[in-house]
Amino acid sequence: MQLRRRDFVNAALATIGTSVLPRIALAEGYPARSVRLVVGFPAGGPVDIAGRLIAPWLSERLGQEFVIENQPGQSGNVATRSVVKSDPDGHTLLVCGPVNTINSTLFKGLDFDFARDIAPVAFLYRVPLVIEVHPSVPVRTVTEFIAHAKANPGKLKIGFAGHGTPQHIGIELFRTMTGIDVALVPYLGSTPALAALLAGSIDAMFDPMPSSIAHIRRGELIPIAVTTSNRSASLPDVPSAAETVPGYEAGSWFGIGAPRMTPTDIVERLNREVNAALENAAMKTRIAELGGTSILGSSTQFSEFIAQETEKYAGVIRSAGIEAN
Repeated sequence: MQLRRRDFVNAALATIGTSVLPRIALAEGYPARSVRLVVGFPAGGPVDIAGRLIAPWLSERLGQEFVIENQPGQSGNVATRSVVKSDPDGHTLLVCGPVNTINSTLFKGLDFDFARDIAPVAFLYRVPLVIEVHPSVPVRTVTEFIAHAKANPGKLKIGFAGHGTPQHIGIELFRTMTGIDVALVPYLGSTPALAALLAGSIDAMFDPMPSSIAHIRRGELIPIAVTTSNRSASLPDVPSAAETVPGYEAGSWFGIGAPRMTPTDIVERLNREVNAALENAAMKTRIAELGGTSILGSSTQFSEFIAQETEKYAGVIRSAGIEAN
């Protein structure tokens, strides 16, 4: 019996060794080929912009091409599911944001759990939303926006980048706090929503600053407020919504995730390279131009942040009675 037990232990240790060694070798040779950065929204939107900002840096530093792959649909769930089901070898990554933590509560019966099935890799940056209107809309301040909406119940059309996005939650929170009645118009992402706003098909958006700021600077859209508690250095003359609606705050952030069980060495190497990018002067300037603020931190800190965001948005969604459709 003693021999049998010893043989069993040796066999078990051998099995563990053969499963661990290839993962160690995989980490040492990473990346062995091009890496997909999967984005859950169309090209040109804020999540896409974040991915395209970091991809060239990672390509240069790691010696393989990091390629953006847009997989829009279901408010980012299509892309997340795709990454969850990918091999955990670091060659498929997710450009993630608050939509992923929001969806955990908003969408019932998902066949994946973002917090469980995606390994947090690194923060990128955070940005405010901009409350903006088409120039033809006769409002230029938050006070006027609220008054106009109340004088025309159900008629002011506000576009947003799909159910569960920070835009959606930001609008719903604003609507709850101000008592306005507006028509919500969902799109597949910020890019088609912005196209509709620029064409005058909708009246307003609460959009992350990176995808809107160029249009604002060209005078094509009128910003009436930013949704962070303080004004943005990128649009210093634009007030915060909280100056008119005390306590109101919303925003967006971006980061990188990988399939669960991706080797820790790969996660940590990616984390180091992303943090190095965020400390680069040229990258800092570019992020500031987009209205963003860099967020340096470890993968563990990113994991803790995701847990906090998930809990925060769960409270907002439940208290406001927000539904996916």
